[in-house]
Amino acid sequence: MMDQNRITDYINSLDSGHGELCDRIAREARAAFVPIIRRETAVFLQTMITAVKPLRILEVGTAVGYSALLMAQVMPEQGHITTIEKYEPRIPLARAHFQEAGMDERITLLEGDAEEILKQLDGPFDFIFMDAAKGQYIHWLPRILELMADGAVLFSDNVLQDGDIIESRFAVERRNRTIHSRMRDYLYTLTHMEELKTSILPIGDGVTLSVKQTKDIFDRK
Repeated sequence: MMDQNRITDYINSLDSGHGELCDRIAREARAAFVPIIRRETAVFLQTMITAVKPLRILEVGTAVGYSALLMAQVMPEQGHITTIEKYEPRIPLARAHFQEAGMDERITLLEGDAEEILKQLDGPFDFIFMDAAKGQYIHWLPRILELMADGAVLFSDNVLQDGDIIESRFAVERRNRTIHSRMRDYLYTLTHMEELKTSILPIGDGVTLSVKQTKDIFDRK
């Protein structure tokens, strides 16, 4: 059986980095215990953006702007990112990072509660990256679906919860049981919805890739 930790270390040893600014942001964020995507997830996210070539990207959970900048590096020249952040102390730093990267006109940061902001957004989006409060994914999903274009990709991070997702809810810490239950509901819903084709991948802390089925697929059934 493969040693997953050694495999991950090996994969990360092949990572050539994402440029001086992004690499510095990542180092500083990890040193300050700011939750940013893991190294192997960062590479995969950029690969997906490169493959999909989305013009309109929505990110739920900006933090300090690291993942938005990763996507901006490889999105089409006409691409634009809308990103949402609620935690006020991180917002000025994210804005500073966008400005430093020369991306402040291609990345729009919306401040406030994601649930309220999602209601006000106009779609459709070609790619949505979910990386915010994990217990809210299932509640946001109906609106997220409305905002997705046919054929759009929904990329959700941290879905395996450091392996806790496979445990009984009574085997996880009491304070984590609500999130555990909601994430299980989220994964079941994603994988059983007719509107989505979803794959769960054990990359980083687990990601899901969901593609919104085009309407003509249902017409052919």
